[in-house]
Amino acid sequence: MVSDELIIAGQRIGSRLWVGTARYPSPQIMLEAIEKAHAGLVTVSIRRLNLSAPQETFLDLLIGRFFLLPNTAGCYTAEEALFMAELAREALQTNWIKLEVIGDEHTLWPDPEELLKAARELLRRDFIVLAYAPDDPIVCMRLADIGCAAVMPLAAPIGSGQGIKDPERLLLIRHKIPNLPLVVDAGIGSPADAALAMELGYDAVLVNTAIAEAQHPALMAEAMRLAVEAGRKAFRAGRIPRVSYARPSSPLEGLPF
Repeated sequence: MVSDELIIAGQRIGSRLWVGTARYPSPQIMLEAIEKAHAGLVTVSIRRLNLSAPQETFLDLLIGRFFLLPNTAGCYTAEEALFMAELAREALQTNWIKLEVIGDEHTLWPDPEELLKAARELLRRDFIVLAYAPDDPIVCMRLADIGCAAVMPLAAPIGSGQGIKDPERLLLIRHKIPNLPLVVDAGIGSPADAALAMELGYDAVLVNTAIAEAQHPALMAEAMRLAVEAGRKAFRAGRIPRVSYARPSSPLEGLPF
């Protein structure tokens, strides 16, 4: 079989499991979980960091050890997201950004209009944009068309642990955007959800709360990693078609009766 590397914006990503850094009981538990996950990317919220004194935050545990992906979590307008992205570029010396623009504080659902507005401007400013999006095929297609390096549709509301609410919708997005990295982001609750995302043909999954708030975060991180690996292998192997009738698994030829 051909190589199965994940390449985004010319950068090889070593793992298809990406993890967040919020909600952990302690920085040490967070670090153990990230290591067990073999995380390809580690997202950090710019709003949670004291960028002028990283030694006062968990950031000093991560810099130089992991591929950091700053995000604009907590932004409600394109202007806020642009400001956060520029802060991240200055402080962390990276033009990679996970773009989040939220439309409602209760659902934390992405705002399509502000999201597209911010994405266009960030691309104009030479950012590598990975856009957190609703599971809306049209919005995702627009983000792909304008040049985002990856599109990251949600599986369910952030932190809900509901799993993939509409696999058919995610599958449609995959069919509509066949040649761009797609990442399932938000709502993953268990390793089974992560495996399903990969079986649908997605390129990676981003998991935070399901690991951070598990009873044993490091063990859950390892389980998520194995599930992602299994789901990806299952996708590449090609599952059998679903049929509405039984098919014998043993041959009928040569029976003595």
